Amino acid sequence: MSIEDFKQQLGLKLKAKGEAYFDVKVRPSAKISRIVAQLEDETLKIDLAAPAEKGKANEELIRLLAKELAVSRASIKIVAGKSERKKLLKVKL
Repeated sequence: MSIEDFKQQLGLKLKAKGEAYFDVKVRPSAKISRIVAQLEDETLKIDLAAPAEKGKANEELIRLLAKELAVSRASIKIVAGKSERKKLLKVKL
């Protein structure tokens, strides 16, 4: 499944249920922030240009996903893994 397919599928879940949960695996301190791939277990692999200190990487993750999914930053929450590389996210409409 491509990233575009994932975004479309997530959009359909959001419209149907009002919220969706998914896993991400982040790599902080990368050159640029971008969605790299979708892993076999449907986890999104994401590079973040921000360092993993004082919540900067988490803020960048939320900013990037809000832009990519065309939702507000307030609608994205880190449910689990705030200080880990693997995180569970919730997106609400």
